[in-house]
Amino acid sequence: MRSVCCGLAEEKKRVITTRKLALLVTSLAGILPDFAAAATADTTATKSIKTSVLKKAHRPVEVASKEDEQVIVTGTRDPHQTARKSISPIVVISAKQLQQTGQADLRDALIQMAPSMTRSNMNIGNSNMTDAIQLRGLTPNQTLVLVNGKRRHTTSVMTDYTGPQQGSIPVDIDMIPVSAVDHIEILQDGAAAQYGSDAIAGVVNIILKHSAHELTAQAINGGYYAGDGFTSGESVNWGTDLGKGRGFFDLSAEYKYMDHTDRGGMDDRTGAYDNHVLGNPRQMRETISYNMGYHITDHIQAYSFASFGHVNGESYQNYRLPTVLPEVYPNGFSPQITLAQNDYSFTGGFKGQFIGWDWDVSTTYGGNVADVGMFDTVNPDLYAATGKTPTRFSPMMTFNDTEWTTDAGIRRGFDVPLLAGPLNFALGAQYRYDTYEVGAGEPASYYGGGPSADDGLSPMSASKNFRDVTAGYMDLSTQLMKGWQLDLAGRVEHYTDVGNTETGKASMRYDINPMIGLRGTISNGFRAPTLAEEHYSDMGVSPTGASGILPVSSAAARLLGSRPLRPERSMNYSAGIVINPIPRMHISVDVYQISLRNRITLGGVYNGQTAIDALEAGGFGLPSGLIPEDVTAQYFANTANTRTRGMDITANYETSFGRFGTVNWDVAINLNDPVITRTATDENGNSLLNALYRGFLTSYTPHSKEIIGGTWRKDKWSVSIHEIHYGNVVSQQQYVTGPYAYSNTVYLPFNNGANQQTNILVGYQISPRWRVSLGANNIFNAKQPIVPKSTNYLGVQRYNFDVQQIGFNGGYYFFQVNYSMK
Repeated sequence: MRSVCCGLAEEKKRVITTRKLALLVTSLAGILPDFAAAATADTTATKSIKTSVLKKAHRPVEVASKEDEQVIVTGTRDPHQTARKSISPIVVISAKQLQQTGQADLRDALIQMAPSMTRSNMNIGNSNMTDAIQLRGLTPNQTLVLVNGKRRHTTSVMTDYTGPQQGSIPVDIDMIPVSAVDHIEILQDGAAAQYGSDAIAGVVNIILKHSAHELTAQAINGGYYAGDGFTSGESVNWGTDLGKGRGFFDLSAEYKYMDHTDRGGMDDRTGAYDNHVLGNPRQMRETISYNMGYHITDHIQAYSFASFGHVNGESYQNYRLPTVLPEVYPNGFSPQITLAQNDYSFTGGFKGQFIGWDWDVSTTYGGNVADVGMFDTVNPDLYAATGKTPTRFSPMMTFNDTEWTTDAGIRRGFDVPLLAGPLNFALGAQYRYDTYEVGAGEPASYYGGGPSADDGLSPMSASKNFRDVTAGYMDLSTQLMKGWQLDLAGRVEHYTDVGNTETGKASMRYDINPMIGLRGTISNGFRAPTLAEEHYSDMGVSPTGASGILPVSSAAARLLGSRPLRPERSMNYSAGIVINPIPRMHISVDVYQISLRNRITLGGVYNGQTAIDALEAGGFGLPSGLIPEDVTAQYFANTANTRTRGMDITANYETSFGRFGTVNWDVAINLNDPVITRTATDENGNSLLNALYRGFLTSYTPHSKEIIGGTWRKDKWSVSIHEIHYGNVVSQQQYVTGPYAYSNTVYLPFNNGANQQTNILVGYQISPRWRVSLGANNIFNAKQPIVPKSTNYLGVQRYNFDVQQIGFNGGYYFFQVNYSMK
């Protein structure tokens, strides 16, 4: 993880001229009025400035001193809190650090910088085209994503293929242009009492740029060592002043193209490399966003930000033999699932001061509409009945997810004689309206067994669902005595579908001296089941089998022993030490425990004739010729209780070599150990988790991930080298040959040993405006091990793409050009 203070190291050595200072003051004057008294965790401007910022829009601000650092807004409602003095562990990642990863995606950039953050290498099907993140070995459902402090809506596309993220309805963070990001604050602590549902593992707060005088552009082009997966990402950001320093308007746009990769083996059926299922999808994405703020008066500011993204994706499915329908495809065919998404979000609000109180009122409306289709495929049953079949099906199903959230909050600092600092009191309320709609496909897509590779949804599976969520919160924070911070938070919420919940959080920090600080937190949290988990329905078809998901409340799921979903409940404990032993060296060590009850995952794994009967009762048709044991049916359930213990370690140090430049060293380590403490049973008395799904919860994410390296800078040159070490993971491999072929109870444990990747980036500042960089990720082309032949489906899937480790695509190289004009 790059140090949050890497940028500050340069500032320490930079002489700020009078002209630059004047520009800085003019820019900040329209952005930061009343910021020091901001009412909530929402912000449109955070800079590395003194924390005692003057409150009036047109007064001069002071330039950061050597001791000052960035003000944070995540996990606190104290307007003076900084990252290094934070009461909870928080990581700040700047836009410059994101650029240095060479990634065109925000998600993939974060994965290379935050050791507690992981992702699946690939998911077959439509979820292969949604970019999700997760923290501390939990699922994306347990990580809350904010933009400028406001809750971001989730995608409508469920991760429906088997794996650790299966069943997740994540926030697709790559629907936000990476060029729009000023910095990202990652709160590595439970925060449900502050932000509500989902903030169990932590919070990722994306702070948008807010420049009034800047134009930046970036182009990244690269590909994999294997000669495929060409990726091109172009982005631009432009900021301008509104009304002579009274406000700003910041506009960002981005285009990304990524081609397929193919790492599959020889297909056992054909003896050729004609099955392309194991690899990245082809994807084209366009996104645009803006961020603005304007001071109506010296005490009232209007603000707004919005984004729109469109994605077209194509993902290969398993190759079908010529025998499927030789009249249409005499040489066989490779179906591809398509996903067309429109993603949108708008936030508008006002904040200011009134009789000593800071207030903030806003509303956010966002949603995601997805159409799933397929091409290069056929519906054999339809052809048998009518003598014809389409080769393109669109749509096969549609999903629509919306969230409308309205927030109102007030805050005030009170001077209390017995306390060493102001008593910050915050009070607020929130109302949210959620909808989730599942739409049927065209009739040809659900006739009979449906098209090869996926079955369209029939009208029987369509549904429209909604719920109301109301919440109220209170927060108190202060310094009991010099160096002793205390923060208390409480929240109550009511869901019309799952009832009431109460959460609380108590955090404390004590700085023994300027070199050593101790901090700790205890909190409880919750996560309400998503509407998708309550109502989602889908079925995927392979050459030999099928896998269906039934709505938990449906009659078909009740045949398999389903029960109504309950919210997840958590208890979070953390304790840490912050050490600054010598100048320019900063070390933090935080240990944590997350106990989760009533984990919601896919469960009730039935196969064979029982699964076939349930799927048919749910309105799904099955193609002929499937292996019954390879047909499964599931539903969402409260499957288990888990406990996750771990440790986060960060350290950074700046070394000066005089005329030979400086090096910023950084170390970031995450140790994580999840265990299952209880497995639930269904109404039929059967365990809701088999060995495979127990593995998803405990062993598919590395128990350790370390990022170690440094960045050397001298004059116009810079070289960054980082080593990422992934601990071993153990996957549960399903047999595809032998006496246990397609068994639902007997699996082969397979150890994917520890692995490393080395990343390097060499940059040169051509001029004050132009910079070029050449880099490579995983320069030694490391890959995960090949699975045993007895578990290699069709001989093609020679890697386990479910594990969240180094991946199978190998080395990636890129060339990057950056332009900046202020």
